[in-house]
Amino acid sequence: MDALRGEVSRGGRRLVLAVLFLWCVGSVRGFGQNQDSEFTFLLPAGRAECFFQTAVKNGTMEVEYQVIAGAGMDVDFTIISPQGIQLVAESRRSDGVHVVEPTVEGDYEVCFDNSFSRFSEKMVFFEIIIEGQGGDVGGDDEWAGLEEPDGSLLEYKLEDIRESMDSLHRRLERSRQMQTVLRAFEARDRNLLEDNLWRVSFWSCASVLVMLCVALTQVYTVRKLFDDKRRVCT
Repeated sequence: MDALRGEVSRGGRRLVLAVLFLWCVGSVRGFGQNQDSEFTFLLPAGRAECFFQTAVKNGTMEVEYQVIAGAGMDVDFTIISPQGIQLVAESRRSDGVHVVEPTVEGDYEVCFDNSFSRFSEKMVFFEIIIEGQGGDVGGDDEWAGLEEPDGSLLEYKLEDIRESMDSLHRRLERSRQMQTVLRAFEARDRNLLEDNLWRVSFWSCASVLVMLCVALTQVYTVRKLFDDKRRVCT
């Protein structure tokens, strides 16, 4: 009798491990379906660039952008809905964050315009975060076939595991997005510091050259004052 109970217990444990293994495989596959995107590009002077992002109905789209290099550090920014309605319009901004909620089904147009600048090109970083596209961990279809075995062999249910993993996944994605934004800030600050260093070095060298020219001119002028070439009769 004890042997039979032990065999049943081992069979239940194996069933639980099999269910957890299938859940982990589904979770890994679900993690790969990430709809977020980020991009860094060079915007030439006097031109505009537009990008398209597909969204579904009743979702959320967050767009964050930064100008990380270029004179003035500013661009014009617009978001246009699939119906052609201008949702966001900004002029001569260096950064911004905008949320479109709820979204409609279709392709949203995100545009950056540098037509007001005739000579200076800009380096722009932007990130688009999409939520509510059904790309959550696992998916309801994958979880539908996973039934909890009979008996309370675990202290928590598969639904609790799913909620914990969903929360962990969202927090990890948010951490990754924040790290990307911080790297963009760092790149912008570094470019600004390097540009300022070049300007300071250039004008310092120019000031030194001017000072040397003034010093040589003064010495020459003073020597000319005491250089009397008239003949003295004795």
